[in-house]
Formats: sequence, structure tokens, C-alpha cells
Amino acid sequence: MSSETVRIPTGDGDLSAYLALPEGSDEVHPGVLVLHELFGLNDDIRRIARRIADHGYVALAPDLYSVGPRAKPICIRRTMRALRSGEGRAFDDIEAARSWLADREEVDASRMAVAGFCLGGGFAILHAARSPIGAAANFYGAVPREAEALEGICPVFGAYGERDRVFVGQAERLRGHLSALDVEHEVNVYPGAGHSFMNRYRGLQSLLVRFSPMSVGYHEDSAEAAWATMLDFFEQNLDGTTEAFRT
Repeated sequence: MSSETVRIPTGDGDLSAYLALPEGSDEVHPGVLVLHELFGLNDDIRRIARRIADHGYVALAPDLYSVGPRAKPICIRRTMRALRSGEGRAFDDIEAARSWLADREEVDASRMAVAGFCLGGGFAILHAARSPIGAAANFYGAVPREAEALEGICPVFGAYGERDRVFVGQAERLRGHLSALDVEHEVNVYPGAGHSFMNRYRGLQSLLVRFSPMSVGYHEDSAEAAWATMLDFFEQNLDGTTEAFRT
């Protein structure tokens, strides 16, 4: 597996992103967009992208805060506003990243997925309803109030923590929308887990989430179960990955 930071041209400047390539990158692989949470493109999201690449996917994690104002609080506010409204700069940047990834010679553009975490989970399902995506994974992300916002979406895997009092209700909303739209889905709620149970925080981020009312924190059993389910879901809906990459 190899990785590098890349720059993706957009109409408003270059979008920074982290690219992780599996072994045998001279072959063609399915691609996965990895959409970060509120903290942005950090070492933990890079770790997740590398792990996805270890399973035979070309993974690309765009930094949604890298184009525009340099002040991070302004970038966060603008990106959250885009998620709430369903339109804005962040959606353009995600589509630019998807198009760039699809054009890579190592990527089979007909086998593309998106996986998002918290903030990125909300973007993942909205993007999947608008773009040629074959499978989507929403980890503890917000779900639009109206099912119509997800019309045209691909099969969806959703993962929420039972102890996350703020977001756990989104699991049932997601199930309801996808059932109403007759879309294949698997939405799991993991006992013992809270919000961001897939993410490993360090330093200041760890201090910020320690006392969160959402019971934020890594939960290994739930994280490993969700990894396995996501990989199976992607394999099923992207017509399979190279069996040698399975663990």
C-alpha cells in the first residue's frame, strides 16, 4: 500500500486530498471516497483511508476545508451550512474529488463507493443520491428529514452507536427513508458504542470529546464489526473486490 497528498483542481482553487493505493496499483480497482468528520482531514481519517486501501480499493479522502477561507472555523461553519441546506461549495468539492478519482487509470469508474463519518456521513448519502455511486456507508451521520432528498440513491450501509443519544434516532429515519424508496440497505445500531465509535482521537481532540453527551469514543468491538459489514456490503454491491485482499 502506498499513499500521498494530492491536489485536485476546482473552479475556486486546488482541493487537497489524501490518496491511498492498494498493492498491485498497476491493476484496476474499485474506488472509495472517504469523507471526514467535523475535525477535518486528520491522521485518523488517513488511517481509515489506508485501511480501506489495504482491502483492495483506491481510497481518496478530500479535505473539505482546504479551499476558500484559511480560518478553519469559517470553513467548518460554511461546510455545516452546506450540509443543512443540501447545496453549496462542499458538494462541488466532493464531486470534483469523485470525478478525479474516477479518472485515475487504477480505478474502475463503474465501481465507486463513498464512506463518510459524522459530518461526512451526512454528505455521503446526499452525494450518493446525486452521483454515479454504487454503494454508500454512512457512519453516525445526519439524515435529511424528507425521503425525497435521497431519491436515486444506491444501496446504503448505516452504522450508529446505541449510546449516542443525539444521533441514534437517525438510524430509524434512514431505515424509513430507504424502505420508502425501495432501496437496498443495512442500518445497524451497535450496543455499547457511542458517537464516532470508528474514530481514534488523540491530543486536543481527545479532550474535546471526552465529556461529550454523545458518549463519543472509539469502541473496538463495534468498529471491527462495522468494518466487516461495510466491506461485505461494498463487495456485494460493487460486484466484488479481489479476494486476495480479504482478511
